[in-house]
Amino acid sequence: MKKWQSATQVWQRFWQDVISDLRRFPWRNTAITLRERFREDRLGQTASSLTFTTVMALVPLFTVGLAIFSAFPMFARFEGVIEKWLVQSLVPDQIARTVLKYLHQFSSKAGELGWLGAVVLLITALALILTIDRKLNDIWRVRKLRPLSHRVLTYWAVLTLGPLMLAVSASLTTYLFSASKGLIAGPGASWLWVLDVLEYFMVVAGLAALYHYVPNARVRWSHAFISGLLVSAAIEVVKKGLGWYLGEVPTYSAVYGAFATVPILLIWIYLAWAVVLLGAVVAAYLPSLLRGVARRSDQPGWDYQLSLEILQQLQLAHKGHVQDAASITELPRGLSAEELAVALRVDALHLEVPMDALLELDWVGKLDEAQSRYVLLANLELMPLAPLVQALLLPKSRHSLAMWHASGWADKTVQEALPNGDVLHQA
Repeated sequence: MKKWQSATQVWQRFWQDVISDLRRFPWRNTAITLRERFREDRLGQTASSLTFTTVMALVPLFTVGLAIFSAFPMFARFEGVIEKWLVQSLVPDQIARTVLKYLHQFSSKAGELGWLGAVVLLITALALILTIDRKLNDIWRVRKLRPLSHRVLTYWAVLTLGPLMLAVSASLTTYLFSASKGLIAGPGASWLWVLDVLEYFMVVAGLAALYHYVPNARVRWSHAFISGLLVSAAIEVVKKGLGWYLGEVPTYSAVYGAFATVPILLIWIYLAWAVVLLGAVVAAYLPSLLRGVARRSDQPGWDYQLSLEILQQLQLAHKGHVQDAASITELPRGLSAEELAVALRVDALHLEVPMDALLELDWVGKLDEAQSRYVLLANLELMPLAPLVQALLLPKSRHSLAMWHASGWADKTVQEALPNGDVLHQA
């Protein structure tokens, strides 16, 4: 009973967070962030790379799915329904039937391969998943990926269990459709929209799981779910728009003839990946967008400036704690990444590079707790500034020696370089 109440409370809290975040969703700032990140993170090139990898992995993935279905005869009668639903849900109607036909032909040929060919197919399928893993972690500015063995085992489990979960969902949907058949046939009653809603939220759940589990970073379920909602809606709009264009302007059919399915499929996969990557940007930056972050990384020396501001905030936290502490041996309170982001009015993702440099210099320590905190370890009045400048601003070399001598960085301490409180407040 207690477990049920706890699960109910978690579920209620989740929906409260989703509704609250949607009510104050910063549409304008989100559009600006998407434009900046699409250009600076080169998401167009990333979508092109994923398009190529997806085309190469389509047949292996389809072959693995068919193999899973054939291993469980109970799902055999749903195989055709699931294939048709999956392709028509994710591909424009104009090419869905042709794509499904080609996939069946290619997968039947794949069964004639030997064990070496089968291994190559599986590696190709895993290559797509690992590429997605790397690209999403890049968006979250993750500098340390999970171990390769852990990722391969996890995604292999998803690759094999995914078709089974899809089969169960399709079975439930088919049962609901059969149970409501009389109601659908009744006058003035239509329950087909229920199936459309179920289909939509299945895609939302899959995207939310992608954004929550793949990045090696902390992603709130509510933020992943909101991004899944927006991406699913955007994919439907793009799919309908592409279908309308192909119907009104049959350029590809006129030029390519029977071969028109290939360029249309490539365009659709590219657009779908672009939307999915933009949804990942929304999930990654939503915490700062909801806080109304005003400062952006649009200037040279941004990481160096942030490192100084981080040191100043940790120094203030350290001094404030020491003054109130009953014992000088007590650890300083420190600040979490979220608290630092709020204090500096930046996105927490922007703190990754300067914080890694400070950790590497052993000027800052990280306390592994439920919510990791960073504490100051160095006396800034005694620490030389040169190592920080060399790490984040201007490496010392024979070409930069003149600048180093003129600036006097080698003779300054970190305390002398810390920003003035008034200047920091106005930044």
